[in-house]
Amino acid sequence: MIKTQVVKLKVNKTMQKHLDALCDYRRYCWNKGLETWQLMYEAHSLNKQDNLSPNERRVRDELVANKADWQYDLSARCLQLAVKDLANAWKNFFDKAQPDWGTPSFKSKKAPRQGFKTDRAKIVNGKLRLDKPRSISKEFWFDLSSYEALKMSEVKVVSIFKEKNAYYAALPYEEEVSGKSKTHQKTAVDVNVGHFNYTDGQINVLPAKLQKLYKRIKHYQRMLARKREVNGKLATKSYNYYVVRTKLQRDYRKVANIQNDLLQKFTTNLVDDYDQIVIEDLAVKEMMMTHVASKGMQRSLFSKFRQILTYKCDWYSKELILADKTYPSTQRCAECGYVKKGDEKITLQGNKTY
Repeated sequence: MIKTQVVKLKVNKTMQKHLDALCDYRRYCWNKGLETWQLMYEAHSLNKQDNLSPNERRVRDELVANKADWQYDLSARCLQLAVKDLANAWKNFFDKAQPDWGTPSFKSKKAPRQGFKTDRAKIVNGKLRLDKPRSISKEFWFDLSSYEALKMSEVKVVSIFKEKNAYYAALPYEEEVSGKSKTHQKTAVDVNVGHFNYTDGQINVLPAKLQKLYKRIKHYQRMLARKREVNGKLATKSYNYYVVRTKLQRDYRKVANIQNDLLQKFTTNLVDDYDQIVIEDLAVKEMMMTHVASKGMQRSLFSKFRQILTYKCDWYSKELILADKTYPSTQRCAECGYVKKGDEKITLQGNKTY
């Protein structure tokens, strides 16, 4: 079983500069590769005889052939892995079953998460050693230690990303997962805004401590908006703006950690106590487009709950059943299966008979 350990890295100012440069280079390679892919596709559509269709090898060769001098000072694997991920993104575009289905888009430097990948990293004395670009001397390149012990001795493809002024590493590793004992029990989880109901009770995914954090987040957002309204683009360059933005990012991180902890513990309890788990196959994106309680649905993490529960059921050989969104569960009797019709049918306003 392949798992991924995400650790927070201890990065000094020298390595911060080099990691930021690699993040920028990864974004440049992705955008340049996407532009090249689209131009090749348009040329192939107009004249299929003289122009070949784009693929990973042709786009990569085109980018390598047109490399600028400054690109040779950075890791070549950063470009190659970016084009590989771009090819996978176009492959997923033709599969509408993907959760984030859509055409690949250009990356922005204003995105909250920036990162890059490498397949030449090593674990040396419990620290992460990245491949050093040729333009940097050894005395300015350091191994990266983490705030928690690493669970592996070897790594293949490592993802380094920066989020909220902190640096993280996603390290895949193999681990044997022992199956959990059979309980022969069944349950169903009904997801609602703010809470999930199941056979043994209810779990609150928006506890009171989160409401306090959301109030602070709203306050900091208003402060930043007021500064931008008064000072324009110059506001983002002030120290006070940077301080408020750091506080906002800190609270967002606290919210994410609290909710992730709740979902991890809840899904673990489900796979421990039940062999069959039923959840509804909700179209979350379409539901959020209505703008009715869309903020509450986004904060309740419907999609993340399903994602975590799916891979845990695969790990421990538990059965996850997705109920069809059009299945008349509200109208059907759980004992005999009778479906209410006409005046007996239950609606949001009750029914006409009662």
